[in-house]
Amino acid sequence: MNNALVTGGAGFIGSHLAETLLHSGYAVQIIDDLSTGSVENISHLKHHSRFSYVFDTMMNRPVQLELIRQADVVFHLAAAVGVNLIVDDPVKTIETNIKTTELVLEYCARESKPVLLTSTSEVYGKLAQPKFNEGDDLVLGPTSNSRWCYAASKIIDEFLAQAYFKDKGLPVVVVRLFNTIGPRQTGRYGMVVPRLVKQALSGEPITVYGDGQQSRSFGWVGDVADAMIRLIGHPQAYGQVFNVGHSDEIPILQLAQMIKEKTQSSSPIEFVPYDHAYGTGFEDIPRRLPDLKKIQQLIGYQPSLDLPAMLDRIIAFSRQHMEVPVT
Repeated sequence: MNNALVTGGAGFIGSHLAETLLHSGYAVQIIDDLSTGSVENISHLKHHSRFSYVFDTMMNRPVQLELIRQADVVFHLAAAVGVNLIVDDPVKTIETNIKTTELVLEYCARESKPVLLTSTSEVYGKLAQPKFNEGDDLVLGPTSNSRWCYAASKIIDEFLAQAYFKDKGLPVVVVRLFNTIGPRQTGRYGMVVPRLVKQALSGEPITVYGDGQQSRSFGWVGDVADAMIRLIGHPQAYGQVFNVGHSDEIPILQLAQMIKEKTQSSSPIEFVPYDHAYGTGFEDIPRRLPDLKKIQQLIGYQPSLDLPAMLDRIIAFSRQHMEVPVT
C-alpha cells in the first residue's frame, strides 16, 4: 500500500497522519473542505514531492471516486468535530458524519480499497465504567439534547463499517479516538488543551467548565497516527473496533493548574457553569478512560509520552506561533 488518501487531511489529526505517512514512505493525497481544517496545517507539506491536496467538499462524488481509485488505502477522518460545533450546528454534524462516511465506504467497497474509519470515545456516552472497553454497551442521553447527536452519528458510521465488512467483504478498521492532543490543534471548537494553553499564554482567565473534577485521558497525536497506519496494515484488524488513547487520566482542574505552572502564567483559574459554556441542559461525562488491551495485544501499542511531556511540546509550539506576550 504505497498511495494513501486522507480525508480531512488538513485537520489537526489528519495533517499529522499525512506527515507520518510521508515519513513512512507513502505517497499521500488529502481532501478537505477547510470547514474546520486549515491550509496552515499542511503548509510544511505542500512542496513535498509525494504530497498532493484537493480542497473540495467530500460530497463531490466524481472527485471522491477518482481519489479513491488512485489510492491503495484510505484513511477517513473527515467529520464534524468539537463540542462547540456539535452543540451549535447539529444538522451539519449529522449530515457531515453519516453522508460522507456512507459515500467513502460505498466507493472503497466498489474499488476494493482498505479503509480506516475514525470514530470517537463519545460513542460510549454516559457509560459508568472504570475503563471503556470496545465490547461495552453504549449509553446515550435523550434525542432532545443535541449533545448526543455526534455520538449517535458516529455509532451509525460504525454500523455502516461493520455492515460493509460483513456483507461486502470490505477491509475496514474502526478506531475510537479518545482526547488527542499535539501541535496545531485549535481550541476554536471546544478542545480543552489548546484553549487552556492559549488562555495561559495570553494572560486571559483560564476557564474550567463545571467544577473541574471531570477527568480525561490525553493521547499524543503522533502515537495515534502511528497506530492508525499499523492497524490498517494488519489483516487481523479488519472488521474490528479499537480504542486509541492514553492509559492515564487527569481531572480538568488539575490539568489547568499544570498548564498554569508550566507556562508560568499569572492568569487566574475561573470556573464557568456548563450552561454558560454550552447552553441549558448540557451533559458532561465524569470520566473517560480507554481500555487499551485489545490494541496492545494486536500491535503492541504503548503511549510514547506522558502528559507533562506532551504539554511541554504543545506550549513550546504555541509560544512560537502565537503573537502574545509570555508572562
